[in-house]
Amino acid sequence: MSDASTAPARTGAAAMPAWLVIGLLALLLGLQPVTTDLYLPALPTLTAQLQASMAQSQLTLTALLLAFGCSQLVWGPLSDRWGRRPILLTGLVAYVLAALGCALAQSMEALIFWRTVQGAAMGAGVMGARAVVRDLYAPVEGAHTMSRALTGLGIIACLSPPLGGLLAGHLGWRATMAALGCFGGLALLLILLRFEETLPRPNPLALHPTHLLRTWAQILRHPTFLAFSATTTFTYAGLFTYLAASSFTFIQVLGWSPTAYGLLLSCNAAMYITGTFVCRRLLVRWGLRRSMALAGLLSATGGTLMGVFALAGVQNGWAYALPFLLYQMAHGIHMPCSQSGAVGPFPQAAGTAAALNGFVMMLVAFGMGHWLGQRMDGTVLPLALGVWFWSLCLALAAWTLVQKFGEPAKA
Repeated sequence: MSDASTAPARTGAAAMPAWLVIGLLALLLGLQPVTTDLYLPALPTLTAQLQASMAQSQLTLTALLLAFGCSQLVWGPLSDRWGRRPILLTGLVAYVLAALGCALAQSMEALIFWRTVQGAAMGAGVMGARAVVRDLYAPVEGAHTMSRALTGLGIIACLSPPLGGLLAGHLGWRATMAALGCFGGLALLLILLRFEETLPRPNPLALHPTHLLRTWAQILRHPTFLAFSATTTFTYAGLFTYLAASSFTFIQVLGWSPTAYGLLLSCNAAMYITGTFVCRRLLVRWGLRRSMALAGLLSATGGTLMGVFALAGVQNGWAYALPFLLYQMAHGIHMPCSQSGAVGPFPQAAGTAAALNGFVMMLVAFGMGHWLGQRMDGTVLPLALGVWFWSLCLALAAWTLVQKFGEPAKA
């Protein structure tokens, strides 16, 4: 019997070994955290040097995520029609060019424009990775594979903030944007040299407007898709709230240094990695529904502690840093299960299903970013209450919708 780490993934004659698939998936999925996390330690400095407002600086993140979400609605059907490989290559080339545009931007308006282009390009990589998992694996097996790939994503997320802090401290904020171009170039090179097409049968009707609308309607009506999209959306919304507000909250409100803040983000990523390992153990022993119910409890506990401390007026940074570690561990359970489960019922439209799932996630994140941009008031309340709200939504979805509708398709 072949080892799981070397056995070929389920596809055609030119199958890729599973270790290669997981490595490529980690790089593609890692585009999202590296693009958002690497420059966060430099965000206050960037804002000051470009003489921008806090609301404008938030747009460098929220505009990226809105473009990321909307672009997937285009990339998904394109990949169902033409295959995953050409879409991945196109998106990664655009990503590298956009990173260079960000590094050379001379105004906040130019930076926001290039970050928007970068977000649209990033959509091809992340959507493609989720679709590849469904191409190659049945949903439950896909959850195990996704958890392994997300472990790699967690390592990337763990390294990004301290690297960003070092680059920004020694070379300036532009170096963080140039580093994104290097990361995208590495992913582009590996996809070009090692990735084999995984889509077994391209769908010639995927781009036909009538067929596309019918497919969207079928996906959006499916209770399993809705259940898992709720948990992916809520868990990411809580994480996004933390990412968007934490640099200003910890550095400017609570008095942490940029270095300490970067180390905190690395600890969060390490706890996320732990969650992906726990996810794989729980899936074997407890199954998907009970695993996500436990993760919902962890999420609610972490978010509630943050909210209660904020309402009590606690100004110690650890009162918010430590509870969020619980949220991060739960995030490492929710994401692989939910992302695999959302596309599970749609083997013939995995790209479109992954795109819709990603679009909903980013649309909510964009709205939350806009809300934060208007309500960052020099206190810990926007950060803590925002995470608390999403943690409760997440727990309710995991305890109700997932329990009722969350059994993924068997093949």
